[in-house]
Amino acid sequence: MKKLVYVVVSLAILAGAYVWSFGVPGMSPSETVETTQAPGGPGGPGGPRGGGGATTVVLAPLDMRPYEDVFRAVGGSEAIKSAIVTSDVSGRIVEINLPSNEQVSQGDILIQLDARAAQLSLETAQSELEQASDTVVRYELLQQSGNTTVSNVTMSDAKVALRLAEANVAQAELALEDLTIRAPISGRLGLSDVNVGDFLSANSEIVTIDNSSALLVEFELPERSVGFLSLGREVSLGTPSLTGHFFEGEITSYDSRIDAVTRTVTVKARVENPDETLWPGMTFTARLTTLSDPLLVVPATAITWSRDGASIWFADEGKAKSTPATILFRRNDSVWLDVDLPLDTMIITEGAHKLRAGTAITDANAQPQQNARVSK
Repeated sequence: MKKLVYVVVSLAILAGAYVWSFGVPGMSPSETVETTQAPGGPGGPGGPRGGGGATTVVLAPLDMRPYEDVFRAVGGSEAIKSAIVTSDVSGRIVEINLPSNEQVSQGDILIQLDARAAQLSLETAQSELEQASDTVVRYELLQQSGNTTVSNVTMSDAKVALRLAEANVAQAELALEDLTIRAPISGRLGLSDVNVGDFLSANSEIVTIDNSSALLVEFELPERSVGFLSLGREVSLGTPSLTGHFFEGEITSYDSRIDAVTRTVTVKARVENPDETLWPGMTFTARLTTLSDPLLVVPATAITWSRDGASIWFADEGKAKSTPATILFRRNDSVWLDVDLPLDTMIITEGAHKLRAGTAITDANAQPQQNARVSK
């Protein structure tokens, strides 16, 4: 018997709490308030704010503005052109011209190796060429004079020997030229530790040259940025070496696939550097900004959730209605939506949690104006 009494009392308490919170089923919240308010009617002591039993909410017009998406990344830089100067042959250094951090032009002599042996080989090859050329000329004159001692076979052998002598001269000239190491590009020299008298082995690295009139900055962007990448797109660049300074670059290339591990795409941007304020190897922060077409936007407080997803409430002839909404973007206190409502629709930004479809509503922002008219 006691258990039955406890059950009945518990159900009564739950029913009272439900009616107090949500009203009597089939009645609007405003009707429930009217049945429970203290004497004096709406607006009197204990009555709801506003008149006519309407629920007070905050209304604002549905706005439209573009969404600015920002991608940030950190990357390194390299000169637009760079080269590592190496020696094609081995030899002893007899002359050097490697002023560190100085500008050189393409073709300038940087190092001269000992060329005495190569010079002698060239002179020998030139002498053999002169001899072979004289032989061919003599044989031709003999054939023209009707001398039969020079056969066609002999004449052919002499011409072959002439071509071989010419090739030997060209090879000797090339070997001599290899002993003079020149700048392959124009740019600024790096540090070098070679000195006069050192023996330089073939393929040894001598010095670096960087053409820093422009830099290439390489960085990684997330997968969702792929749709915004295009050649020539502007990128804002900054470096910790020059705090407070920002430089405009443009995308010159990007990878054709997403990295399987990092889920990013590699991007390269070019930044002009005519006064060479920026150095190759500097760390850069890249900022890529994209602006969407104008989209409907509401305060985050206007979004309500249910089992069906997100929705927003709006005013329709003084009544509350809701409609489903798809959230596209969210930033701070604003949410960009895809929703089937016209621009400037009055949406409920505060107080939507206490509404039901068809509830009479009044704008809290209009209350001071109404009170002012009443006082007059």
